[in-house]
Order: sequence, then C-alpha cells, then structure tokens
Amino acid sequence: MLPDWKRKNFDFKLILFVLALNVIGILMIASATDQNSVMVQRQIIGVLGGLAVMFVLAFIPYQKTLRFAPVYYIVCCVFLLLVILYGSIHGGAKRWIVIPVLGQLQPSEFAKAGIILFFAWYLGKHVQSINRLKIILPAAGFAFIPFLLVASEPDLSTSIVILLCILAMVYAAGISYKWVFGILAVIVPFALIFIRLLMDGMIPFLKDYQIRRILAWIDKSKYADLNLQQNNSVMAIGSGQLFGKGLNNSTLSVKGGNFLSEEQTDFIFAVIGEELGFIGCIAVILLYILIVYECFKLAGKAIDAEGKLLCTGMGVWISFQSFCNIAVATGIFPNTGLPLPFISYGVSSLLSLYAGIGIVLNVGLQRKRISDQDDFSLLDQAEFQLRKGV
Repeated sequence: MLPDWKRKNFDFKLILFVLALNVIGILMIASATDQNSVMVQRQIIGVLGGLAVMFVLAFIPYQKTLRFAPVYYIVCCVFLLLVILYGSIHGGAKRWIVIPVLGQLQPSEFAKAGIILFFAWYLGKHVQSINRLKIILPAAGFAFIPFLLVASEPDLSTSIVILLCILAMVYAAGISYKWVFGILAVIVPFALIFIRLLMDGMIPFLKDYQIRRILAWIDKSKYADLNLQQNNSVMAIGSGQLFGKGLNNSTLSVKGGNFLSEEQTDFIFAVIGEELGFIGCIAVILLYILIVYECFKLAGKAIDAEGKLLCTGMGVWISFQSFCNIAVATGIFPNTGLPLPFISYGVSSLLSLYAGIGIVLNVGLQRKRISDQDDFSLLDQAEFQLRKGV
C-alpha cells in the first residue's frame, strides 16, 4: 500500500527544468560531435534510463533508501579502489572501469550520490550532537577516504565537489559557528602557504599537469600556452554574440576548427555560447538556478533532518559543479575536467544525477503539513540555538 502522498506535492517543475537541460544537451552533443549517432543515442538512452531510475526512487520512501546508506558508502569506496587498481586510462587518468554487460562506467560520478546519501544518514542520526568531537572526527574520516581515492585517480576537481557537498551538509545539520570560524582560521593561512609552495614546486601530492594548470590560472601571461584551451573557449562564447550562430553552423567554429578538446563534455558550454549565443547561455544558467532553488525549497519543507540534508547535498552538488564547468569555460577557474550536469555527454553522470533528483522528489512528497508548522517552528528555534553553540 502506497503512503498517503498528495499529487500536488510532486515537484513537476523540477522534472521539466531537468528535461529542458537534457534537450539542450542532446542538441549540443550532436553538434559538438558532428552528428555522431552513437554518442547521441547513448546520451538518449542515458536520459531514458535516468528517468526510469528517478521515477522508481521518487516513489520509494527515502527513509527506506537510507537504511542501506552504509552499504552505499562501502560499495562506492570499493569501486573507487577498483578504478585505481584496474581502471582504464584516458587522458592520463584512471577514472573508468569496465563492468560486464553494463560496459564502461565512471564510479566517481555514482560516488557523489552515494556519499550524499551516506552523510544524510550519518548526520541525520547525530543532528542533536553534531558539535561533539566524537561525531565530527568520524565524519572527517568518512569524508577523507573517498576524497583520497578520487584524488588518486587523479580527479582533484571531483574530489573537491564531493568535499564541498559534505561540508555544506555538515553546515545544514547545525554545526556551531565556533567550528566554522575555527576551520576558516586554519584554511585561510593554509591556502596562502599552499599557493607559495605551489609556485616553488613543493606540493608532492599534485600531479605536474595539475600544478601547471593552477600556475597558468595564477599567472596567465607566463603560462600562455596552457591557457590556449580556455582562451579558445572564451572566444567561441564571444563569437556567438547575442543570438548565436545557430545549431550545426558551417562557419569557422570551435568544433569545426578543432580548437577545443572534449567539447562534448568539459567545454560544452563553449559550444552553447557559440551556437545559442548570450541568450542561450543565460537560459542554461537560469535553468540551473531554478533546479537548485527547487532543491533548497524542498530542503526547507522536509519533514526531518535526513530529508533536509539530502536536498541540500543535491542542490550544492548541481550548483557547484555547474558553476565550475562554466567558470572553466569562461576562464574564471583553472582548467579542470567536470561535466556540465544534465548537458555534458556521459551516461554515468546522468544516472547518478537522476537518482539524486528522484530522492529529492520523494522528500518533496513527504513535506511538512500545515498543522505541524508550530511544532517545526520550535524545532527550527532549537536548531538555531544549537548552531550558535548555546
């Protein structure tokens, strides 16, 4: 028997915003790959498979899904370790593993969703004692393991996305500002020392190409050759002007002139700028804002801490990753490989994102009742006092 959920609580807007990005993505992938039918078909299959996963998870109470959170965490860590040991190499990095029947998968993409689920479960269980050292230290250990495994592939950008999702969820769980300011007091001087050591070539855990990319971002004139991809991306976006050159244009372009690598994934925003122009870029950014807004809105209406943390984690994941991809394409961030959510080519990314959206939709189905508002206002006050460290 299905729970007593109301259809009006099902967030159809969130699905429409995601599908709009999918349509744009399929069109851009077709254009960027010169109508490569195999890649386009795979992306369409990824969308259809993702929709199926989303609708299944949307109608499974997330409380039941969270019961297996420790299992998800262990499975994610095991597959990340298998990537390091047996993964296939592409572009100098081991990020993929071949699974019989399923084919090539990227476990780090699934790890994002799995780790959000795990920390929603862990922090939700300890939300009343979140400021205690015996809760914080295990959480830091649980965060460090997947961070290290992903960074070892190497995939520093994805490991940072995972870390930021965890930090945002810890904050949403009600961590005291004493902890927040204490951590900032350590991070800020550490960051300055890190940059100094980086410029002297004294950071042993970073690969040479990672160091050079960061240095190229700090001093663009000295490392102009390393900024070629991003400079071409910026020119492509600018060449689209207001309305763009149109889909599959035959004029000189980033894809036709082979000015960019991986334009169907890392630099797909450059193709959007060139072909859809400023209007198209703004439309894509607006869709991301609306998706993130829906996630955070449902977080505010969740019936418990776990639901709130799930929606927060998903919102931060989509917002930060989309921001990073666009920032790289526009030269704001150092060159790094992160897919543009729901748009870039990649079935693993689509399936993991859709799984997260499905769980968010279920959180929305179980939102607060009007009669419970007074009780929840008291809980909100208690949470506020807890965060202050009172």
